[in-house]
Amino acid sequence: MTQVNPHRILEGVEQPQPSRLTAIPATSQLHRSNSARSAGASSTGSRKRKPHHPGYKMPAPSNGAGGGGGGETMATKPTFLVVNASGGDMRFLIMDSPKQNNLHLYIKEMRNHSVTSIVRACERYYDSTQLETAGIEVHNMEYADGHSPPPEIIQRWLELVDNTFFGANSAASSSSAAPCIAIHCVAGLGRAPQLVALAMIEFANMDAVDAVTMIRKHRKGTINGTQLQYLNNYKKSYKRASGGGAGGDSGCCVIQ
Repeated sequence: MTQVNPHRILEGVEQPQPSRLTAIPATSQLHRSNSARSAGASSTGSRKRKPHHPGYKMPAPSNGAGGGGGGETMATKPTFLVVNASGGDMRFLIMDSPKQNNLHLYIKEMRNHSVTSIVRACERYYDSTQLETAGIEVHNMEYADGHSPPPEIIQRWLELVDNTFFGANSAASSSSAAPCIAIHCVAGLGRAPQLVALAMIEFANMDAVDAVTMIRKHRKGTINGTQLQYLNNYKKSYKRASGGGAGGDSGCCVIQ
């Protein structure tokens, strides 16, 4: 079994910053803080809690229709990858998970990149009706957080990539009209980029370290140690139905 060289993988890679939520005040501080809030509430009335997640805004009031409103935003900007493979370019849009109240923003971003399919690698947080109405196929490929995909998920994923970018129905007329696959997990840092890395290994002839380093360069904090070890030990096995091997020159450029 090949051992991962941590110095090679982590060199030049920016690691995710510690969460601001890990600093918890002492019990005595909490007691004084709660007492002060209780005293203030009696004279000024209840106060609205401020959101503590960066990039998050309190959702605007909804009339129950869903998918509207002007107070929503995306938690993180999606990462658009163009990967050069021997049979053509692969285009991926790696995202965190949309929610029902901001799904329309993700649909707009997907339209900007000519997304034809979206892959959900995590639990569901939205109704897929709006995506289907927008002409985007929804593929559910959920698997456990922090783990590696089971063989059946890998097979379905690689078949989708093959059919989208190398099959008879793939668009090759112009870069603006070329298809793109959007893929997300909860934060867009684990399961989604891991599947993209598998596609880079299988179709772009990249080794695991190069694939992960390229993804991490443009989407910080992606792929944990367990997932990285799995990718390093992964052996190419997919047989492309469209013909041809996955050899040849490869590379990746990123547009954000």
